[in-house]
Amino acid sequence: MNGQGSGLKVGIVLFALVIMHFTVRPLIGHNDVAPDFMLLALMFYAIRSRPGYAAIAGFSIGIVADALSPVAVGSSALAHTVVGYLQAWGKAVFFPDNLLVTTGFLFAGVWIRNLLVLLAGSQLDGMGLFWAMGTWSVAQAVTTTVTGIVVVLVFRRWFKIEMVQ
Repeated sequence: MNGQGSGLKVGIVLFALVIMHFTVRPLIGHNDVAPDFMLLALMFYAIRSRPGYAAIAGFSIGIVADALSPVAVGSSALAHTVVGYLQAWGKAVFFPDNLLVTTGFLFAGVWIRNLLVLLAGSQLDGMGLFWAMGTWSVAQAVTTTVTGIVVVLVFRRWFKIEMVQ
């Protein structure tokens, strides 16, 4: 199949992830450990786009996240912009079409986003920051990464991800 057909299929998956963020995520449980479907969609988009486009997409998603939780306005926009840019830039350094590398990208993306949100918009310091990043952020990174790997495995032909031998 040509590149446009493949891009349309990936777009459908990304759109479904955004819809799931608002329909499925509230049913999963605690917000701090539930998979972040919008961030997952951003990271899948960023791995397959240029850094500038990924940063714009990250900023857009971050603004939506800030609007939904106006505690620290701007922190989510900053964090999503940075993660989108770094994910897109990272594809030039690593091989994002490998399942193992994709797993690392997803985990690191969630953890870095959470760290940036906490640093930019939180009053946490010292042990509070250590506790948040060592427990809740790791838990959310694991659930989001596992969800992302399930998506990749189900749609591996659409994403063109190779299996690690």
